[in-house]
Amino acid sequence: METKKTFGTFRILFIFLLALLFVNCGKNEEKKQEVRVIKVSHVFQTSEPTHIYIQQAADRINERLKGQIEIQVYPNGELPSYKDAIEQVLRGSDFISVVDPSYIGDYVPDFTALVGPMLYNSYEDYTKVTSSDFVKELEKKAEEKGIKVLSLDFIFGFRHIVTDKVIKEPSDLAGVKIRVPASKLWIDTFNALGANPVAMPWSETVSALQQKVIDGTETTFSFMSNSKLYELRKNVALSNHFLGTGGVYISTKVWDSFTEEQRKVIQEEISQAAKDNIAKMYELDEQYKEDIVKNGMILNEVDVEAFKEKTKKVFDEYPGFSEGIYQKIQDEINR
Repeated sequence: METKKTFGTFRILFIFLLALLFVNCGKNEEKKQEVRVIKVSHVFQTSEPTHIYIQQAADRINERLKGQIEIQVYPNGELPSYKDAIEQVLRGSDFISVVDPSYIGDYVPDFTALVGPMLYNSYEDYTKVTSSDFVKELEKKAEEKGIKVLSLDFIFGFRHIVTDKVIKEPSDLAGVKIRVPASKLWIDTFNALGANPVAMPWSETVSALQQKVIDGTETTFSFMSNSKLYELRKNVALSNHFLGTGGVYISTKVWDSFTEEQRKVIQEEISQAAKDNIAKMYELDEQYKEDIVKNGMILNEVDVEAFKEKTKKVFDEYPGFSEGIYQKIQDEINR
């Protein structure tokens, strides 16, 4: 009788231990299958190259790190963007921000200088600078603030001046009301050129041009074409005054939490996507230029040296810029 009771006790204990083993195995399996989601935020439309190539990078990362990391891309400002996005990065969220380098210039001011006025004549001029030791030092400073820079090279085009008046010299801009983004860098630049900068969102720009609240705007060939600005203004001064470009940023805490292999894969795919994006931009620039000319826009060259001379003081007066930053960047271009 005692033997039967003992056997029954062992049987119950065995069943309990077996059940516990299955539960633990299930939990371990759940842990193994848990995928870390990293959200990417930007303001570009899904038809724009920056979104297309960021999405391609995400797809390739997801394939190579399947079951480990999933990159989810949110375009059109669906998630926090601009300053709010950088704050998410600084908080250590599982979050990647794609935005103009000037937004990390709030923490390392010379990043804003990299996208300052009248610096570059080609995309290669810019990528020479971003691959330089000078910029690598800036990236280390950003890391000290908690921001890991994955790329600075998602270029989306040079900006030009669109008006009815022909602009060739800075003096031609005297008193001309030009729409600019609500950015100190833009406002200071057009003040230096003698224009009357009017800060407003792009969403209000077309109606402001229609109602002649402003005389003109400054933007890229793609926006001229996609927004049909040729129906509102006819002259395009090829000023190249700013180069539009986006950087890719993630929290250093998040970056350090990845394995070495994960970091390698993410960096490789982001870097490759930036190169693919630049190659596509050369092609698209020509397409957009052809479209606006076909629709009646007239392009004219400007006195680049005169524009440079007028805007140099922006680098000297902008708060936080390193002394001689303009010349440092020029030296890297010419090196």
